[in-house]
Amino acid sequence: MAISSTSGVVVARPPVSRVDWLAPVIAAIILAALPFFLSGYMQDLSMKIMAYGILALSLELLVGTTGLVSLGHAAFFGIAAYATVMLSAPLTSTPSIGWLLPASMACAGLYALVVGALSLRTKGVYFIMVTLAFAQMAYFVFHDTNFGGGSDGIYLNAKPELALFGATLIDLNDRMHLYYFTLGSLVATYALLALILRSRFGRALSGIRVNEQRMLATGFSTYGYKLAAFVIAGTLAGLAGFVVVAKDGVVNPEFLSWHESGAILLMIILGGLGSLRGSVIGAVAFVLLKEFFSSEAILGRLADHWQLTLGLTMILFVALLPDGLIGLGRYLTGRGRRREGKTH
Repeated sequence: MAISSTSGVVVARPPVSRVDWLAPVIAAIILAALPFFLSGYMQDLSMKIMAYGILALSLELLVGTTGLVSLGHAAFFGIAAYATVMLSAPLTSTPSIGWLLPASMACAGLYALVVGALSLRTKGVYFIMVTLAFAQMAYFVFHDTNFGGGSDGIYLNAKPELALFGATLIDLNDRMHLYYFTLGSLVATYALLALILRSRFGRALSGIRVNEQRMLATGFSTYGYKLAAFVIAGTLAGLAGFVVVAKDGVVNPEFLSWHESGAILLMIILGGLGSLRGSVIGAVAFVLLKEFFSSEAILGRLADHWQLTLGLTMILFVALLPDGLIGLGRYLTGRGRRREGKTH
């Protein structure tokens, strides 16, 4: 559906349902309460899921909203992680979140600007291959040279903190502070993207996904819109990189690898393209499935072949749920409404 405006045609904004805002709020409240009931291991797993939720949301802006399938998204994730460690390495004091986080995200955003400016001049499979090529180039820079510690990676000397007037507000060396910082980052990312999607800019991106030629014909500079989306997505991926390196204290070239980019893409496909909630659900499902299939305590020797079992499970999910896990809820809701209509 489209609506006319003085500058062209943009995709109409769908009405906001109660589920659209109530489900994320309930989920955030539950996540906020979880640390008081979880073990240290489960808290770490929850933070990993939330970090990958940020990463999946950032790619959703490109793939699900704008229709740009990228196989190099992990490059921005890894570059921000490396920037976090390398910018703080020369310091003798604890780095501040106030400047280190924006600087790390800016490094990811700057690389996204360069990659986007060049790759967006191509389309289709050529765009996919160019983004993959740029990601692999960054991967081999860190993997095959001493820049960034080579294949072994580098460690974070001190986890950042945020202090104001001598009082420490956030100390990422504290598990609870780190947990709520990760949760806050996920909530902020979700809220930002929700606002973007409801804006004229977001509707223009949706119009590009549906029919870019029509958007061009109505006077929209689609290249500028796509580049802006690409940079925003890369910068948000940088936020995920900062969170992960703050949690684990180490970064290595695998952060930038092509299979990491593929995993992020699988998350949003598993959850359901075109949905912010679906992206987060996909990240949750993917991380938990990977954790399950790689657990020797549960599967024994079969855990050594977790890539195979995870791959077969993904194929099964995609075959049975073409709209993703979010589509399962919609299907069940729709079926319930049809039954209710027949009853009445």
